Formats: sequence, C-alpha cells, structure tokens
Amino acid sequence: MSDMQGTSAKKKPWSGRTRLILAVVAIALVVLMLVHIFGKKAPPKGTPAQAVKVAKAVTGDMPETLMELGTVTPTATVTVLPQLSGYLTEVGYKEGQDVVKGQFLAQIDPRQYEIDLQQAQAALLKDQAAADQAHSDLARFEQLREQKAIAEQTVVDQEFTVKQDEAQVKTDEANIAQFKLDLEYCRITAPVAGRVGLRLVDPGNYVTASSSPGIVVITTIKPTTVQFTVAQNDLAKVIQRFNTGDKLAVTAYSSDNSKQIAAGTLYAISNQMATSTGTVTLRANFANDDEALFPSEFVNIKILVDTLSNAVLVPTPAVLSGAPGDYVYLVNADDTVSVRKITQGSSDGKNTAILSGLAVGDTVVIDGTDRLTDKAKISVAKAGDSADPANPAAGPPSGKKKKKSDAAAPDASASPQS
Repeated sequence: MSDMQGTSAKKKPWSGRTRLILAVVAIALVVLMLVHIFGKKAPPKGTPAQAVKVAKAVTGDMPETLMELGTVTPTATVTVLPQLSGYLTEVGYKEGQDVVKGQFLAQIDPRQYEIDLQQAQAALLKDQAAADQAHSDLARFEQLREQKAIAEQTVVDQEFTVKQDEAQVKTDEANIAQFKLDLEYCRITAPVAGRVGLRLVDPGNYVTASSSPGIVVITTIKPTTVQFTVAQNDLAKVIQRFNTGDKLAVTAYSSDNSKQIAAGTLYAISNQMATSTGTVTLRANFANDDEALFPSEFVNIKILVDTLSNAVLVPTPAVLSGAPGDYVYLVNADDTVSVRKITQGSSDGKNTAILSGLAVGDTVVIDGTDRLTDKAKISVAKAGDSADPANPAAGPPSGKKKKKSDAAAPDASASPQS
C-alpha cells in the first residue's frame, strides 16, 4: 500500500508540468491564429496611371558644335628690355596707356655714347688721312717702278700698307655706326602696338642690357586670339572642314556661360597632339574691338563643326541615361510606355538630335519620367495640369531641364526595344 502511495506521489509533479506545456502550446496556437486573421494585408490596388507630358519626334536641322574651355591669348606680348646700360632719365608713357609702334617709352642717359661716337669719328679722320697718304705713296712708287728706279719689293709692301689702312677705315666706320645705334637704343620706343602695363622701373635707376624685369610689358589686345583644345575623337571633323577652306565659326562665352562675349573664326591648328591628354590645341581669331576679351581670361568656346540636315529631333528632357545606356520612354498605342534605346547626337540645349532608335512621328515622354518603368501605364496631362500626381498643386512644369541622374533608370532586366 505504501509503495502505491509513493508511486502516486511521484507522478503528481510530472502531470502538472504536462498541463503547463499544453497550456503554453494552446496559447501560442491562439496567438498565431489571431496574427493570421488580423494581420492579413489588404489586396493591393491597381497601380494608377502616371500623368506625363509627351512630344512627337520631328525633323529639322541641328548644328553640330563642340564646347571647350579656352584661354584668351594675345597676338603679341612683349617685354621691353634695355639694349645697353645707363641711368634711366625719363619715362614717356602712362600706366595702362595704349601705344602705337615706334612711340617713345623711356630714355637712357646718352652722354657716354655721344662721347664714344665723337671718338670714333676722330679715329676715322686719322685713319682716313693715313690711308690717303698710303695711296699717294703707292702712286709715286709705281711711277718709280716703271723707271726701274725702285725695288719691286718696296712697291709690293706699299700695296699691303694701303689695304691695311683701308681696312682700318672700314673698322672706324663700323664703330661709328655702332655708336649711332647705341644712341638710338638710348631712346626706347614701342616695338609693337598695344597696351602698356604697370611701370616696372622708375626714372633714376641704373639699368643694364637685357636686365630683368625690363622697362615695361606691352600686350596687343585688338585683335586677339583664344587658345583651346579639342579631343582627338572630334579632331577629324574639324580638320576636314578646315582643310576645305571653310571658316569655322567660333563663339566665346563667359566663364559661367551666362552671356556671349565675342564671335570669331578658327585660323590655326597645332601640328602635334598632347599625349598626356589626347587633345590638340586650336586657336581662333577675334577682332575684339570692344575689348570684351581680356588677356589670359578663361572663356567657354563653342565651335560650329557641321550642321545635321533633316535630323530626328526630340526635346532634350526626353533623353535619359541609365542601365540600358541612352534611352527614351516611347508612348505606345495602349497608353503604356516602353524603354527605347537610342543613339543621341548633337544638342542645342532645347532639342537633341537622335541618330538611331526613333523615327519622325514617334511620341516620347518629356516630363514625369522619374516614376516610370517599362510597360508602365500613363495618362497624358492636359495643358495646365500637373505632370506629377504626387503633387497636383505643383501646376504645369516650369520647363526646366531635368538632370539625367534624377530620372529613375529602368530595370536593367527589362529588354529594351532596339
């Protein structure tokens, strides 16, 4: 009897644990059922059509231009250096003044060179007299030789003396010419026409021949040139047009591209390519009558290379870039869009030429592309409607060009139509 009671006493704790486990399992099952019932999501609604604006591809002419960074390079920049030594006694220009070729700029003290000239002239008179005497003696010796009254060697020696004296006379004449040239160098004049810069040396200073930094710097401003580079991939078209004799139009714009500064023509192409950059240097000529181009100024250059005739044109905002490359959203007849890969050509900012991938009359999306995907449903926004369904109060688009990086690129797994 006692054994049965002991066995019964041992089974009681195990039965209580079993009941606890069963209770926990039951509660868990109830919780799972509730989560399954109340946590079920509502079935997704159909995706609403995306409101967009569209435009048709048209035909037209598109100028093929290159945009490059250029530097205004004067036709002449001359540092005027003294040709001899002396004290600078006078400066005959004002800083920033326009000068013409040959205009007086500065004066070096000429007195020492005037004295040298006088000495050379005196030496010439002396040597000329000696040469005249030698000629007279030679004439007398030749008469005596005919009478056989003088040795032949004496006559020959006198002939050599005459030649020496004549050579000395020529040396004196060269010295005189040199000292006259020195006197001209004392008066420094403008070697080219242009505008002088700030004064580099003041009167009273002693200057030496070719001393740095010189007397003044003259820069020719009218006309002027702009130097810029073109990539080797674009060079062939430029050379082809240039070799035909056509004057390629070159337009200079401000550094921020906000306004046009000047118009000119291409006149020179360098004879070597920079291997480090793969570019060739070109130079364009500008009249610059209004002095809008300032020396060493950075400008943006647009060079007209060619004009594409009867090209397929679409508004520039329609052209996007993403996983497929360059593409547009082509509007289908069932109010859906397809990703169409294209090859784009030149652009004037407003329109872009399409070299392949589109035909005249095709309709493309020009606004509202940021939420589109391949096969997406669209609705064409009417004039005055917003193309952004998420912001109906935004009003019609401002026409500002959308950056390509802002557009949602289509899924790379989609197979774009070619």
